[in-house]
Amino acid sequence: MKTSKISYLLTALALILCILVTSAAAKDINTRVGTSSFSFLKINVGARAVGMGGAFTGLADDESALYYNPSGIASLEGRRFIAGYHNYFVDLQSGFVGYIQQLSERQFIAGYINYLNYGDFIKTDELGNVDPNGTFGGGDLLMAATFAVKYNDQFMFGVSGKFIYEKLESYSATGAALDLGGKYTSDRGRYQAGVAIQNLGFQFSALGEEKNDLPLTVRGGLAVKPKEIPVMFTGDLIIPIDNNPIYAIGGEYLDFKPFYIRMGWNSFGSNYRTADSDDKWAGMSFGVGFDHKELHLSYAFSPGAELGESHRITLTGGF
Repeated sequence: MKTSKISYLLTALALILCILVTSAAAKDINTRVGTSSFSFLKINVGARAVGMGGAFTGLADDESALYYNPSGIASLEGRRFIAGYHNYFVDLQSGFVGYIQQLSERQFIAGYINYLNYGDFIKTDELGNVDPNGTFGGGDLLMAATFAVKYNDQFMFGVSGKFIYEKLESYSATGAALDLGGKYTSDRGRYQAGVAIQNLGFQFSALGEEKNDLPLTVRGGLAVKPKEIPVMFTGDLIIPIDNNPIYAIGGEYLDFKPFYIRMGWNSFGSNYRTADSDDKWAGMSFGVGFDHKELHLSYAFSPGAELGESHRITLTGGF
């Protein structure tokens, strides 16, 4: 009973921290907003994680750990894959494909590709007249390799090396970055914590004449599974170089296995609303998942106020 009360207290403290951090972050507009390059690197991936508000740094126990915390792949076994599709706001389309291979009892490698397609744009001249040559497009591409080690049953560490390519019409930009991550799991697995540094790198070339910083981000997260409640609670504190701190919380209901229900909230959602918006759902996310043998199918829905709606579907599994 004493341990159960401690679990409830930790969960309550996490929720209180969420409110405090979010309130402080919402007061001022950060002067560095919009100053970093390759902004697509900040778009969360994986329907399961997004359904939990993107609060996944501490949990990081499935294939989408490749994005949130590379050390998390050391909790997987054998050969694993992830394939995801994202119907983003204003008809943007993105996808994420990855493969994970266990080399030994404690060593793991992986590779993945993340892309974003802008769609087609109508060409115009400086005066706004339509160019008879038609349309142009653009997109972003990330290719990465990951190595992770399981130091012991409690600690894991990982690193990803990333090559980044961006193109808009006839202009292109390139860059390189590292993601670093570490994760702790308690003896019985009911408490997990993780930390990650994302996009530690630089641009080789830019779309224009001026190179910008990459969207360096520091993430810290917790995951708690109370002893007598069939819910996994998660919380992340996300500190980007080009914005105010972001807080995310989420939950996954486990009592309907092999069916899962998820819900989350991310404070970044307030940026989707205009000044006179009365949309209270921006920042919320909802998701479901289903296990079938070695496969897991997840879906997530995220309302984005005036920007529209965001849908993700992800298939993960083992060979």
